[in-house]
Amino acid sequence: MSTTSTPIATTPLLPRLPEELVASPTFLLKRLGFNAKERSMKAYEQTGLHPYHHGILTVLGERSLETQGAIADALGYDRGQLVGLLDELEERGLVERRRDPNDRRRHIVRITPDGEKTLRRLRALSKQIEDEFLSPLDDEERANLHALLYRLAEKHDPRCGPISAG
Repeated sequence: MSTTSTPIATTPLLPRLPEELVASPTFLLKRLGFNAKERSMKAYEQTGLHPYHHGILTVLGERSLETQGAIADALGYDRGQLVGLLDELEERGLVERRRDPNDRRRHIVRITPDGEKTLRRLRALSKQIEDEFLSPLDDEERANLHALLYRLAEKHDPRCGPISAG
């Protein structure tokens, strides 16, 4: 009587990271940030757009008209890099640029109706990516995580903080 055994497929175990690193919240934030970015890039790649494009459309979706410089400043993008990103969005008919009638050196940018449709699709994609990434957490844990991250962001990136009365 012969017995044949079916080989069991096993996933190779990755070596565990040193405890000192795993005990560091900033190390975990960096690792998770890299992982979240990688997942996002793969998902956005399928749309032919980049998360940077999503950021631009989001600013324009909230503010309607904006100068190129104000968009770059709001998102922390290099102004030269922004011009190339706007070129790509304009070629796809998602934004329009016009000279500012009050200052011919500046361009005013606005989102088009196709840009608004694309923004809705990108928002849904972003929500899906977030839901998959945060799936180990329940709603209360997600809210707590967001609250803690927001407190850190307010301290370390003033653009995340509340609007100050000027």
